[in-house]
Amino acid sequence: MSSDQPTEEPAYDDRVYRSPMATVTGVVLLALLAWLCGDAVVRGSGNVPWIALAVALGLAPVIVAFTVRPAVFANDDRLRVRNPFRVIELPWAAVDTVRARFSAEVLAEGATYQLWSIPVSLRERKKANRAQTGRLGLGNGQRKTPEEEVRRASADKIVDELRELHERGASRSGAQGSVKVSWSYEVIAPAVVGALILIVLLATG
Repeated sequence: MSSDQPTEEPAYDDRVYRSPMATVTGVVLLALLAWLCGDAVVRGSGNVPWIALAVALGLAPVIVAFTVRPAVFANDDRLRVRNPFRVIELPWAAVDTVRARFSAEVLAEGATYQLWSIPVSLRERKKANRAQTGRLGLGNGQRKTPEEEVRRASADKIVDELRELHERGASRSGAQGSVKVSWSYEVIAPAVVGALILIVLLATG
């Protein structure tokens, strides 16, 4: 028996947006931290090895939080923003807009949430604007080659993609609901414990 009611397309896999530069920086900093603290543990005496371990415990989660961890996941139904210490789930129906000014942001239910994994480079944006202005000087009868098409800053391109997903998905049944914000205690807890241990060791040393 056939039905005249339209069927909704399933949500596709998430698109994932990260900052490659931040990830590389995080890996380098973690390697440096491991080398310095490891050397202190092996060669240090007295409280030095314990202080080194406390520093590693306190700093490693912070480095991960601000470099490797941030990501934006988007599909047809929702946007999930993983920032350093919070995860924000935003059904498209709850989103007002996505924008990139001095930083990439999503506005929903009267609140503004930063998109840490989509850094806005004002230098890149100015370069793209200069390129666009130069290409506007082409004669009307001339045809642009693919290399001559207007280039945009990467953050602006990503925001355009997210806006398109928002426009397409806001009316979907799976995109309804309210914003949910949760704290990332798996990052916060070890950083706090490491800091407390370090304070105790310094105070008693």
